[in-house]
Amino acid sequence: MTANIQVARSGGRLWQGLTLQQKQVVWAWGFLAVPILFYGLIRFYPTVEAFVISTTNWNLMNSPSFVGLANFKRLMADPVFWQVFRNTFLYLIIGTPFSLVLAFTIAYHLDRVRFMHGFIRALYFLPFLTTATAMAWVWRWFYQPVPIGLINDVISSLGFSQQPFLRSTTQALPAVLAPAIWAGLGFQVVIFLAGLRAIPTTYYEAARIDGVSDFAILRKITLPLLKPTIIFLVVFSSIGFLRIFDQVYNMTSGDPGGPLNATKPLVLMIYQTAFSSFDMGYAAAQTVVLFLVLLCVSLLQLRLLRDR
Repeated sequence: MTANIQVARSGGRLWQGLTLQQKQVVWAWGFLAVPILFYGLIRFYPTVEAFVISTTNWNLMNSPSFVGLANFKRLMADPVFWQVFRNTFLYLIIGTPFSLVLAFTIAYHLDRVRFMHGFIRALYFLPFLTTATAMAWVWRWFYQPVPIGLINDVISSLGFSQQPFLRSTTQALPAVLAPAIWAGLGFQVVIFLAGLRAIPTTYYEAARIDGVSDFAILRKITLPLLKPTIIFLVVFSSIGFLRIFDQVYNMTSGDPGGPLNATKPLVLMIYQTAFSSFDMGYAAAQTVVLFLVLLCVSLLQLRLLRDR
């Protein structure tokens, strides 16, 4: 009992001996401890566990057995993996710049609209709120042959031949990418609008007084001041396209991944390996590769955009 009282008194003296700034730091870390612990458990622990499982042979029916780097060697020799890896980067290098240019163009002109501005902005944002599964099935219906598919119906009425879209090895990936771009367009437009509204109008007024053209204002004032917004959207969109799954899985559900794996991304390959083949070690190795790709792409983009 006496020992407990002495410990309590020493702790009280220690707290009283702290400065106000030190007490604020202690309280800040005290409040942050729970969310940091929670984030560590749901983020860092699964990541470390994926690295561990990637070095094992495990099919959920028996105990994991250590195989070292055998799963990664198998991955490097798998032609399907390289096809899927190529598809994943096509989603990235086509989807990210196209969606950002389109979103900025819309936001730049929408920012000048005053009549029904809020309503138009809500229309652009609506696809972002729509369930990806439902949206994918609607687009899948659009791509169907006549008389079901709306797009082929319009093409046929104009005198052109029908297009296979999702049944083509060359058209399937752009056909899947289109609704993915459309789904994220509203979010990007809203973020660009927020960035445009944050630019002080005094810069534009001074430039117009000096007789600077609209294109020069765009190049010298708007784009440089939008740099933080552009960096955020580039990284956010790149991660989204590298992790694309919903559109591919639902639009090619009869043949997941499209004809000859023409649309299969790395996330879908991980899903099929883990939950169809139950090859958890091999799926974990693919997950590690995806994690490293996401990390490298994000760091590279941040470095390049920051240097500019």
